[in-house]
Amino acid sequence: MRLKAIIFDLDGTLLDTLEDLSNAANRVLERHGFPTHDKNAYRYMVGDGAVVLMRRALPEERRNDVTIQGCVEGFRTEYERGWKTKTRPYDGVAEMLDALTAHGMKMAVLSNKPDDFTRRCVAEYLSQWTFDLVLGQCDSVPLKPDPSGAMEISRSLNIPPSQFVYLGDTAIDMKTAVAAGMYPVGALWGFRSGQELLENGARLLIKRPPELLRLLNIMVQERSL
Repeated sequence: MRLKAIIFDLDGTLLDTLEDLSNAANRVLERHGFPTHDKNAYRYMVGDGAVVLMRRALPEERRNDVTIQGCVEGFRTEYERGWKTKTRPYDGVAEMLDALTAHGMKMAVLSNKPDDFTRRCVAEYLSQWTFDLVLGQCDSVPLKPDPSGAMEISRSLNIPPSQFVYLGDTAIDMKTAVAAGMYPVGALWGFRSGQELLENGARLLIKRPPELLRLLNIMVQERSL
């Protein structure tokens, strides 16, 4: 069966956003008098939306609803100010997107980042490529690993889930792909480890973005067995 489409996660897969995310969160923590964290610690805090991010970043004894909500509001303000200070596409992403476009693959983005920021990031850094659908977190799209967003993309493109590759860098992405019936591929350049990706359903791991196109032939062969 020919694979016709691909869904990308955004943060940690297409764009390296970690420094801008961690700086925004640390500014909020510092303002409230809480300990801050090293950038690499945020690799295990991001990915599940702003509320979960700030809950994880706060000291355990201060994780009450009022404090979390105040920090989430502060985070959104800080991220608005500095969301593109350090953010950039990962090396090899442009080459991968060029190759997939030439290959005739439909492309979409599905992120747990708020929908407005997701669209702004794609417009800022990835505007030279065509994405048939870009979806971030909003009232009508539950956070991943709920597969609703992935299934909405499938319906919108009129392509069965079984003909989608799903490329992401966290357990959340692999769980989403599995739940949606798509082919999960783990990105090793992102925020999490290969072990985490494999334990949560990754069928393949790739070390650099351009490797994805080379592996499409393998995936096609597996699908035809």
